Amino acid sequence: MGRETRYTVVGAGHGGKAMAAHLALMGFQVTLYNRTAENVAAIARRGGIELESYQGGPRGFGLLKLVTSDMGEALAEADVVMVVVPSTAHADIARAAAPHLRDGQIVVLHPGRTGGALQFVKVLNDCGCQADVTIAEAETLIYASRSDGPAQARVFAIKEAVPLAALPATRTARVLEALSPAYPQYIDGISVLHTGLNNMGAIFHPALTLLNAGRIESTRGEFQFYIDGVTPSVARVLEALDRERVTVAAALGIRARSALEWLKMAYDSTGSTLYEAIQNQPGYRGIKAPPTLNHRYIFEEIPMSLVPIAALGQRYGVSVQCVDAIIRLACIVHQTDFWRRGRTLDKLGIEQLSVTELTRYAMEGLRE
Repeated sequence: MGRETRYTVVGAGHGGKAMAAHLALMGFQVTLYNRTAENVAAIARRGGIELESYQGGPRGFGLLKLVTSDMGEALAEADVVMVVVPSTAHADIARAAAPHLRDGQIVVLHPGRTGGALQFVKVLNDCGCQADVTIAEAETLIYASRSDGPAQARVFAIKEAVPLAALPATRTARVLEALSPAYPQYIDGISVLHTGLNNMGAIFHPALTLLNAGRIESTRGEFQFYIDGVTPSVARVLEALDRERVTVAAALGIRARSALEWLKMAYDSTGSTLYEAIQNQPGYRGIKAPPTLNHRYIFEEIPMSLVPIAALGQRYGVSVQCVDAIIRLACIVHQTDFWRRGRTLDKLGIEQLSVTELTRYAMEGLRE
């Protein structure tokens, strides 16, 4: 696959619009799918998306082949399907796509959060999808972007290296090869257990939001989220969460990156504690807090990131008291049972698997 690779982007939020426009500007045939037709009416009328960028990034008018809210139409010609929606919608997308997928197609979740590819495959199987498709997930969204209008998007930055893994991992090389003409930034993420457990948003976003709940509600988020919101006490909670995540990964035989290592890798920011490293990261300056607690940092990250991490910990004998405490706080604040909504192991199709069986499933796709 080269320039003739036909892409379908699922989702017309800031990330989906940025990706669709960028792919079109790179010369690829791009279809944009969005469940709600009126949300993409302006894009359909104009025939594409206007992309702006900082620091010499991609810019211009990305002309799209098709804009549709019909999943069958969206998938009919696609070689690669880029799913750029909140992870709370992954199961719905899988159900909608199941009757229309065909052999040889590649579906990539941007990002998977924790267990995205596992859940997607489970839903396809439950729907009786017979097509031989490859499901993969990225560890994080490659773009830092925002929506500037109904048919406009803006890219602040494109990450230089983003781990990606297919389920099973034996297919990762094929996915990387298919994406490389457009995105040489994707690198081998080892397995979907690695990409799922190196989920940094799970550590930084929900706890930081909940521990600043009073301030967010009284100021409507008018403070610097990471600089003012991360005090020494808050950072200690983030460190405890991070320790539990790394320990859950270790129980599965995975050496996950710690938050400190990640800050060093992503931003070259260092410190003897997480508090110091965050305060030493100039990129965090000026980033405002969420204006409300009704935010994806809670309603997405709790059920799709922290619940599966806690569920894995409970299944494989790791104490996840701090993760559990944050989930409980979120349930109280939102008056919602996030455990019921979240990615528990039965929803990932792995509740019966031993560590050895789970590893084999992730690496080779083999079930006992």
